[in-house]
Amino acid sequence: MTTFTKPCAKPVVPNFSSGPCAKRPGYSLAGLDQVVLGRSHRSSLGKARLGKAISETRRILGVPQDYRIGIVPASDTGAIEMFLWSALGPKPVDVFSWESFGAGWATDVLKQLKLPDARHISAPYGELPDMALWNPRHDIVFTWNGTTSGVKVPNGDWIPDERAGLTICDATSAAFAMELPWPKLDVVTFSWQKVLGGEGAHGMLILSPRAVERLETHTPSWPLPKVFRMTKGGKLMEEIFEGTVINTPSMLANEDYLDALAWADSIGGLPALIRRSEANLTVLADFVTRTPWIEFLARTPEIRSNTSVCLSLKTTPEKVKQIIRLLETEGVAFDIGSYKDAPAGLRIWCGATVETRDLAAFIPWLEWAFETVNAV
Repeated sequence: MTTFTKPCAKPVVPNFSSGPCAKRPGYSLAGLDQVVLGRSHRSSLGKARLGKAISETRRILGVPQDYRIGIVPASDTGAIEMFLWSALGPKPVDVFSWESFGAGWATDVLKQLKLPDARHISAPYGELPDMALWNPRHDIVFTWNGTTSGVKVPNGDWIPDERAGLTICDATSAAFAMELPWPKLDVVTFSWQKVLGGEGAHGMLILSPRAVERLETHTPSWPLPKVFRMTKGGKLMEEIFEGTVINTPSMLANEDYLDALAWADSIGGLPALIRRSEANLTVLADFVTRTPWIEFLARTPEIRSNTSVCLSLKTTPEKVKQIIRLLETEGVAFDIGSYKDAPAGLRIWCGATVETRDLAAFIPWLEWAFETVNAV
């Protein structure tokens, strides 16, 4: 039986999970500011720290000044469902999906809210639906980057500046790693545990003036739980977007997010974050180009994600599992299996908190694992 030489150098940080994602380089829990711990989130100190998370998010992402930014419960899921359940109904809705999370928002719209005038336009894993099928007179719900398929929308050129409908964008694995055309997006959501490697459970909800107008002029026909309510007396509850949260947040998680934002700022802000993520994708792309047994799930380069990179291996699903287990046993790659609903393969996070050198060190191990498993 042929034997293959096991590599020597290992990734310093073998965490390639697509969420929670790797912590920033040099991260230390002891380095977090702990003064606010044990204090009320409604204290002047607590509100100031939450408010700083909002203002720093605005500055680093370049969110327009007239957009509201709020910290909300239940991660990205909570953020997008708050708006879907609070604001949909006045116009027809088009939901675009090409992976499991986008399909989940379609379930909200068609099966839970049961909106009568709704369309679901979908594409298989690895492909992008024709976004030109959206009717700009309708609201649209879509993901900017399909985390479980490795497929992103390449740009916002298909969104007209003059539109009647709202654009509702789940950007959880795109924010801080891809350019977002803010004037074309009315609602944007993301969660801390993605590109900046923060801790989970908290979502960010960003609203354009048009989205605020919808909330203030539309009353849903269905009951809304407390954690979804953003208006009172027909007016937006502005305090939600100033550092007062709907329910008790983790102040430790907020400090963790502030630490990640400070790191992002220190390396050059959003342009540097995008460059780091794209450099990581390049490492894998170069490997795929020279390797006959591996390919991107997203075959079209323009729609290929630079964060959640999904790969197909030319072997059986059982051997893919063996490769993943072998790499984890060797301590060189953790949590790289494809999402449970996706085709069998690998999903390797390439966001900005991952060091390019760690991906480069991982590749020889992947070659060794593939050859070892398939030699049996």
